[in-house]
Amino acid sequence: MKLIIVESPTKAKTITKFLGSGYQIESSFGHIRDLEKKNKGIDIENNFKPKYIIPEKCEKNVAKLRALVKKADEIILAPDEDREGEAIAWHLTEALKIDPSKTKRIVFHEITKNAILEALENPRKVDMEMVNAQQARRVLDRLVGFELSPFLWKKVTFGLSAGRVQSVALRLVIEREEEIRAFKPEEYWSIEASLSKLDEAGVSEKAATKTIKARLNKIKGETLDKFAIKDRESAEKITAKLEKAEYVISDVNIKQTKKNPPRPFTTSTLQQTANRWLGFSAKQTMIVAQKLYEKGHITYMRTDSVSLSDKFLTDAKKYLHNSLGEEYALIKPRIFKTKSKGAQEAHEAIRPTDVAQNPDTIKKLDKNQLRLYTLIWQRSLASQMPEANLDNTIIDIEARNTDFSFRANGQILKFDGYLKIYPEKSKEVELPIVKKDEVLELHEITKDQHFTKPPGRYSDAGLVKVLEQYGIGRPSTYAPTIATIEARNYVVRDEQKKLMPTEIAFTVTNLLKNHFQDIVNYQFTADMEERLDSIAEGKHKWQEVIKSFYEPFHKNLIKKDKEVNKKDIMPEEKTKEICEKCKYPMIIKIGRYGKFLACSNYPECKNVKNLNANGEVDREKNEELENLRQKYGTETCDKCGEKMIVKNGKFGPFLACTAYPKCKNIKSIEENNNSTGIKCPKCGKGEIVQKRSKRGTFYACDAYPDCKNAFYSKPTGEKCPECKSLMIETKNGSKCSNKECGHKNEK
Repeated sequence: MKLIIVESPTKAKTITKFLGSGYQIESSFGHIRDLEKKNKGIDIENNFKPKYIIPEKCEKNVAKLRALVKKADEIILAPDEDREGEAIAWHLTEALKIDPSKTKRIVFHEITKNAILEALENPRKVDMEMVNAQQARRVLDRLVGFELSPFLWKKVTFGLSAGRVQSVALRLVIEREEEIRAFKPEEYWSIEASLSKLDEAGVSEKAATKTIKARLNKIKGETLDKFAIKDRESAEKITAKLEKAEYVISDVNIKQTKKNPPRPFTTSTLQQTANRWLGFSAKQTMIVAQKLYEKGHITYMRTDSVSLSDKFLTDAKKYLHNSLGEEYALIKPRIFKTKSKGAQEAHEAIRPTDVAQNPDTIKKLDKNQLRLYTLIWQRSLASQMPEANLDNTIIDIEARNTDFSFRANGQILKFDGYLKIYPEKSKEVELPIVKKDEVLELHEITKDQHFTKPPGRYSDAGLVKVLEQYGIGRPSTYAPTIATIEARNYVVRDEQKKLMPTEIAFTVTNLLKNHFQDIVNYQFTADMEERLDSIAEGKHKWQEVIKSFYEPFHKNLIKKDKEVNKKDIMPEEKTKEICEKCKYPMIIKIGRYGKFLACSNYPECKNVKNLNANGEVDREKNEELENLRQKYGTETCDKCGEKMIVKNGKFGPFLACTAYPKCKNIKSIEENNNSTGIKCPKCGKGEIVQKRSKRGTFYACDAYPDCKNAFYSKPTGEKCPECKSLMIETKNGSKCSNKECGHKNEK
């Protein structure tokens, strides 16, 4: 028996379909070893030697794999082809006690039968230079996180974190927010003329297709600056003159232009486009793409290459020729060159594994998987289609007896080309056919007031783009970086799902900028990425790269620990509020989740109060918490026996053990107002209650973990007339909770 070990059970299932009975495919379920948490998991004195352990959650699977290894005639390691995958392969050899020199390592860019068979015919050994590059990154990030985070706990507040890449990303978000706050809107005005042709009898042709909308663009022959007309008075003086003018065509210019198709997707451009077109976060995009890859529908999704295989180019040409027509297929394939410096994560762009697998025919994909697959399929094929041809018309119009002239711009799509399959926005504006010196009739002069707008907050797409531009992080790190600063409550999503920094984010970033400049320096972080890349190329020893960073970093950390005073970083604001428990004044402090009121008599008195968005005491919320504290005042920890207290976190009140950090036991608080009054249809014993998680509100049986029945929307209590499942609320009424049923009740 030949044993193939991959890192994902879905991947194992897909590969099993391609191979015969002589193979057994098993999953490691990701990494099976990690740095131990004690003493950072790194022997700094012994040349930064990592100390790896097998986590408790992995022990059962490791035991299973060890037993299979003993029975196997041949062992083949097949994690993903990037550095993370190479590291997993190496950890497997260590944990399973396999001789790396006698172990086969195979890689493939797509999970198809041909790719798997070809990989099996061309095995190699584990690439230790790639392993060391990943190991260096892991060690470096552990050193920064485990040394800088406790410093933040001491000087700012407990529970904060810092990281080599996350702190730089957060600085970008902070600086954009500072630009927004410092922005001062500037007023300006635009003037537009609505004109029409005259027919042969000199009568105005007022049909919509004959109307010309032209904007004032020159004064005394000089192109009008955007802010040239600064106020209403200036605009009114100009319009008064224009209303009396005669309008004549001074020039007509028609140019044929081409609109080039986009390059095929890399990790970065996929995340950006999925965010803009589909509303996916970077993390969501990668989760969905991972599923598509593991099911064999797309090629590997962590890449900064835009190359496409010869087979795909040939298949794409044939598909386009047969399905759309000869005019939509290129004679020669369009070849793209990778611009990303040091591109190496994979050898090909993200594309469908089978061109003929049209999104309309593909099955067994959920809604989001189908949407993302469609985007990838369209983009890949579009890259091998002709340009779109457009006629761009420019009509210049003179307002005679004045100093002003206007310009109208039109655009007509003559041949859609790649837009046939990749529907980018391309607005058409049709202008009537006119000729030089032709007189037009004025219908209306309009003046519009405008104000400049501040720069927008970063979306996932915008932040990924700027991280890539600065050379910060790599394809595999963009999504985890954004997810981390969100999970740490450094950023929250605004109404447009943009990244908005919290108060604590400003405090932490300013502290790092003032005392740990390298950690949040764009160029320093980019240079470090290149040095980590050089390890994979065999140009540097990984320990030397770590040492060159760590020694000055650690020295500065010791210095700042003595110099930095918490009161300078976190100044306390005095208030008129008096603590009702000990009569001491209350002060405003900043915690991980923002500002709050605390008793100045701390630690003798630990009374705290919530503040609302206006910085005022949230008396309703504080009263609710006080009632909960009285209700659960006798609660004890079921793990260590110490007293439990009510705390307020990101997702509301919860019970926490007072023995923290020795005991980290917490419990959720399920109040009666969370009850729906609906009996669980699955177990018949529990009740459906409202619950909260990191993903938001959901509804589940209160008999958990014995019953794991859950709903993503609130049940109505009614049963579906077709399948008898519970109905759940929707925006337009209700629908069956059974996805296979589909019954709906519209309002």
